[in-house]
Amino acid sequence: MSFHPIEADLPIRQLSVFRAEAFCVVHGVNEGDALADAADLLHEDVYAFDEAARPLRLGLCTDTAQEFRIAADSATGQPGAPVHLDSLLTFMGPAGETREALVFVEVDPASGTIAQVYVLPLAPFAPRTGYTLVTIEREGARARLAATATVAFTRGTHITMADGQQVPIESIRPGDKVLTRDSGPQPVRWTGVQTLRATGAFAPITIAPGTLNNTGRLVVSPNHRLFIYQRVDALGAGRKEILVKAGLLVNGSSVTQDPGGFVDYFQILFDKHEIIYAEGIAAESLFVDTTTRPALPVEVAQRLADAPGTHRLPGHELGEADLACRENPVDVLKRISAL
Repeated sequence: MSFHPIEADLPIRQLSVFRAEAFCVVHGVNEGDALADAADLLHEDVYAFDEAARPLRLGLCTDTAQEFRIAADSATGQPGAPVHLDSLLTFMGPAGETREALVFVEVDPASGTIAQVYVLPLAPFAPRTGYTLVTIEREGARARLAATATVAFTRGTHITMADGQQVPIESIRPGDKVLTRDSGPQPVRWTGVQTLRATGAFAPITIAPGTLNNTGRLVVSPNHRLFIYQRVDALGAGRKEILVKAGLLVNGSSVTQDPGGFVDYFQILFDKHEIIYAEGIAAESLFVDTTTRPALPVEVAQRLADAPGTHRLPGHELGEADLACRENPVDVLKRISAL
């Protein structure tokens, strides 16, 4: 099992994308053309995914200028090449339903020209089905990406306070003191809530009681990282502290993704990134980086920008490949956390 140490302020983002060639115009002015950057797109063109299209893992990291680049372990793209978040697109399906997608553009470092265009669907697109392009936004792309990356709890999640009380996340206010794993009681600096349609990248993950030694049902956003402390390094990670995204643990039984309707996502922020306790198990607070910063109010983001280096991950983050070699990764994680 391989592990990627996360020691920098900004973690690698792993996105499930498609190359533009998999999503082409089937009717309209640009018929036959693949999806392109916003400058070459036209409203009313109808796009469809090829039936053979398969998602690719695009790893993104940030450089010292806070710009995206292809990560060294990315499954696609040239490592180190610049990547720009180009636009947020909205499509209308045959039944009048809307679907959103983000467009990323990889730039060739030598020539400065476009090397590849990627599309990140924010909800499922059926293959060989026409979707009409209705809106092209550049300004809203960062905020939408932030919404997909932001870690959040759902209404009713019980958080352990400094005095041991279990308080629903929606009742916590700035100034309230929460018990943290590494810093003891800490005051909450900001709380936020978003109501989103629970589809695609926004559909919540439900972890049944007892699955990871949690006392109650835990429902979080897909990118929310859970903290596992292995008293003995049973996984050979080189460290006892491990982080894993809830979305990577879906097994269809004890951990499920539940699309449909709307979901209220609650964020909680401290002076620095903390590990807190939700339904009795360790989980992260909001991690602020280049991707998630646009989700914050301007004044909060500015205050954090004035205090660099305060948001760091406390351990090794397990990736999809790390879990794939385990037959029952959820059972393994439960067992090692109880050793």
